Amino acid sequence: MIEIQENILTKVIAKRKSDSHKGNYGRVLLIGGNENYGGAIIMATEGTINSGTGLTAVATHSINLTALHSRDPEAMYIDWRDSKGLTNLIQKVDVIVCGPGLGLNDFARNILNLLKDSVTEKQTVVLDASALDLISENHGLIPHNAKHIILTPHQMEWQRVSQIRIPFQDDKANKAALAQLFPRKNVSLVLKSNQTHIYNQDQVYINTAGNPGMATGGMGDTLSGIIAGFVAQFGTNVDSILAAVFLHSMAGDLLYEKNYVVKPTQISKMLPSLMKKYAN
Repeated sequence: MIEIQENILTKVIAKRKSDSHKGNYGRVLLIGGNENYGGAIIMATEGTINSGTGLTAVATHSINLTALHSRDPEAMYIDWRDSKGLTNLIQKVDVIVCGPGLGLNDFARNILNLLKDSVTEKQTVVLDASALDLISENHGLIPHNAKHIILTPHQMEWQRVSQIRIPFQDDKANKAALAQLFPRKNVSLVLKSNQTHIYNQDQVYINTAGNPGMATGGMGDTLSGIIAGFVAQFGTNVDSILAAVFLHSMAGDLLYEKNYVVKPTQISKMLPSLMKKYAN
């Protein structure tokens, strides 16, 4: 097992060239946010924008439009009922995040089916929250055509997907489940807990940052957005994922020094200044 340390940030976060433009820093689409869970997709969006993504789009329920643009005018919006427009947009981005606040109804299943049918071998897909619960019911919803899939479950979500009960989620069992679900090995697992483990190929990494103040709703949604932002900018590789996980937790640790509870939106606000500090 390999510990993730602070030096992963200087290894991954690159200084921006003076002649760059927004197209150089990746295109991310986030899909989620039904009538009751608009906050989830907004927090994921803020993680993506504040981690430096060049272009960010959000496919969500129309009820979320006002709140989304009030908080994050940088994000483009598309009504997720526009299946043709959503299909076209999926094929134009580099990274797709699906799941925060998506829900578990038939419409959500149709969204996941649309993603599965539309994604290409050039794209990375981050599956979180509701998307994982839907996949646990039907593994046929996994978008295997993607170049790479990043799963970001907490332990109960992973139990549903893998059928491994939480007390038995050791490294051997988790790697075996990944190999069975993803025989092509184009997958990384970010298994969230008090000591998050990241599984990539045959390697297992453990996060050394984080604190109990981060046990707050929306923390995982924010992390999925940060991971997408890092992959979009710095490439689909394990170092990008590790750096995103560590930065998210390190920001939480800095906030926890003076706060009993760490809010996910506070973490997102810290990202630009922390990334500036570690840009190499």
